Amino acid sequence: MCPARRGRGRRGAMRRQEPEQEQRRGRPLPGAVGALCRALPPRARPAPDTLRRAKFDRPQASLDFWRLLYTLLKQIHGHKWAESDAIDNQIRFVKAALWYHGYDRPELYRLPSDGSAGSRELLLAFSWLLHRISLLEQILAQNRVKTGDETSVCTCEDDLRNSLKGTTEKAPEPGLEGGVDVRYLQWLNGRLRFQWRSLHAQHQEQCKLLHKIHLFTSGSHMDQILGHFSVTETDLVRQPENYKQLLQLLESETMQLEAFLEWKQLEPVYWQWMETVLDNMAEEGNMRESQDSHVEGSELPKVTSCCPWADSLTGKIDRLSRDLMTLRDQLHKLVTRRKAAWCEKVKTREEELQKEGFSATARKIQESVELKLLDLAYLCAPPRKRMHGSHRLVFRSKHPASKMVFGGSVSKESVSIVSATEVIRKLQMRETSLARELKQLREESRQRLAEVAEGLDGVICISP
Repeated sequence: MCPARRGRGRRGAMRRQEPEQEQRRGRPLPGAVGALCRALPPRARPAPDTLRRAKFDRPQASLDFWRLLYTLLKQIHGHKWAESDAIDNQIRFVKAALWYHGYDRPELYRLPSDGSAGSRELLLAFSWLLHRISLLEQILAQNRVKTGDETSVCTCEDDLRNSLKGTTEKAPEPGLEGGVDVRYLQWLNGRLRFQWRSLHAQHQEQCKLLHKIHLFTSGSHMDQILGHFSVTETDLVRQPENYKQLLQLLESETMQLEAFLEWKQLEPVYWQWMETVLDNMAEEGNMRESQDSHVEGSELPKVTSCCPWADSLTGKIDRLSRDLMTLRDQLHKLVTRRKAAWCEKVKTREEELQKEGFSATARKIQESVELKLLDLAYLCAPPRKRMHGSHRLVFRSKHPASKMVFGGSVSKESVSIVSATEVIRKLQMRETSLARELKQLREESRQRLAEVAEGLDGVICISP
């Protein structure tokens, strides 16, 4: 065979292989986008083609993306999702929620309120939520089908001293404008106490009913580690027709979790694709800037040449600039004089305080140092085991290793068990600490009220 023909045959084979390689490289992208869409809730699930259209900023995908973000953000913030909401209300809510989460791209907030444009900007915002707030993980956790009885347990100690620094160091000034009637505050306080007591009574009743269900169904469960039915399982025994609905929910959740696992494997492909979206936006932005600069450069001489009042306008601008410079110098001199006068007043006040209340100032400084030392000791202390989140309630009858426990996940291999006695003991310790903090704050408030009352002539204050 001729060498030239042999070379042409090799080049033709290489050309045939290049599209095959490109097609093989592009295969993971549809899989990643499809897995991402399948991992979303069914009522908020977009078509994979919607993301492709949004890359090219097609207006047909804008409304779908607004509805998607509206549905997801409504679930995260715990609001009621209503399909009947007008599109402008949905867009307003999405913009407010994105601003709350820290999305500060101004192009998104300039989008029209009718949802007619901006699909690429919405694709960027959606991708930002995926990375910034772990959107998929939050949605899957909120939509999890709960078959067991769960309760929220939190033994994390808030750093109250740091949160109360602003309130303990500054005393409220007397004579504030817009005062509120004390009787109204007392009424609000009584109403709040009543609601707390009602909530506590309802929670106690719920605990009693759960205890009865767990006790009466003890030994009925196939899983010997659990040993008893939950409320959902008891309801299924009484009403077997609900089993099909629960089975459908579990199957839907399983499909979402499988899609989420596939998404986690193909996630880097998605972010590489998003880099191409950003590159396209940057190229279009550069083209617009060059066009704008070309238009400005071509139109500016025409404006100056055909406007006879341009010279007078320039003279007015110069005069205004000189006036502004003069005002700035005057303000600078005024600020300097005021600052010197305030420094003199502060110096005089410091001397008066040193003469009158040196001991009180020293006592306040000592208390502040003690609080800071306590905060430092708290920060330097070794980390303690803290419980936070939702845990499953499992009842244990009275045998050696039996207690009422809270388990994050119950399985025969590894059972995360925390006894209710331990949780109660930690909560009691926390209650004691909070009571001590409350007593200290009340004492400080009494002292401040006494100081304010001393400055009121002819008024007798009787403490409650």
